[in-house]
Amino acid sequence: MKNLKLTLAALTLASVSIGSFAADLVQSQPADQQKVGVITVSGASDLTSLESSLAAKADQAGAKSFRIIGAGGNNQLHGTAEIYQ
Repeated sequence: MKNLKLTLAALTLASVSIGSFAADLVQSQPADQQKVGVITVSGASDLTSLESSLAAKADQAGAKSFRIIGAGGNNQLHGTAEIYQ
């Protein structure tokens, strides 16, 4: 149940555009971009830091955008995102 709440919260955060990242956070695959991989991060203390970590990893991978597809955990969060170019 807790993982479901965290996943829903992550998806809600994913709907907000944050312009400070080079890779854009999106809700669905952009029509003009192709999925090029999946990234994961772990050890985040809250959803904001989880999203920031995913954005940084997407940027390092050279992605134009990323979409959070899962998040969970108890004390330390982990998340997964698809990356697009």
